Amino acid sequence: MSDVKRTNKRAQKAKETRRRILAAALELFTQDGYGATNLQDVADKAGVAVQTIYFVFGNKRALLKELVDVTIAGDDEPVATMDRPWYTGALASATAQDMLRAYVAGSTSVLERVAPIGKVLEAAVASDPEVAALWPQDVDPRYVVHRGAAKALVGKPGARAEVSVEEAADLLYGLLSPELYLLFAKERGWPRERWERWVGETLRAQLCATGETVPAGQA
Repeated sequence: MSDVKRTNKRAQKAKETRRRILAAALELFTQDGYGATNLQDVADKAGVAVQTIYFVFGNKRALLKELVDVTIAGDDEPVATMDRPWYTGALASATAQDMLRAYVAGSTSVLERVAPIGKVLEAAVASDPEVAALWPQDVDPRYVVHRGAAKALVGKPGARAEVSVEEAADLLYGLLSPELYLLFAKERGWPRERWERWVGETLRAQLCATGETVPAGQA
């Protein structure tokens, strides 16, 4: 076997091990809680030595940080949300209405992934102040993402002329929040199609100049 093949095989194995650890951490953190789960539990679930987790992630806080970041992204590729195809594709839409449809659909996919880890993170921050320090506190990254979308939206045909970037960003940030999604999707049991239709219609009424109807499941 050539050195290149050996290197590729090792890299692939390392990636698979990392994913297995993250999957085990997600299951245990959501099932038992962040505080009640130790790294040995995660190692046993993932089928690796606990030293492997320390080598790959460093500590439990760093493991949680990686888990949250990967959950938001949907994979472990080092690509920022604002550079991902769903986001850039939505912002490239020709009209404000078309952009909202695509943007709500993409954001909902993120919210579906984030929902199970949201309460885990909230509890972890409450029990361990150092967890909160893992993310910048000056500006919420989620707001930055929505502000970028708002800036694109207000310049498109069909956008309400009187709505500023700041107001549009606030509406996207508030209505496409994990808290509101959990309230409807988890507590009230709304299926994805109903959530997308409602939030899409609500945003369209606030941000778009026309009364175009958003078809169910295409919000």
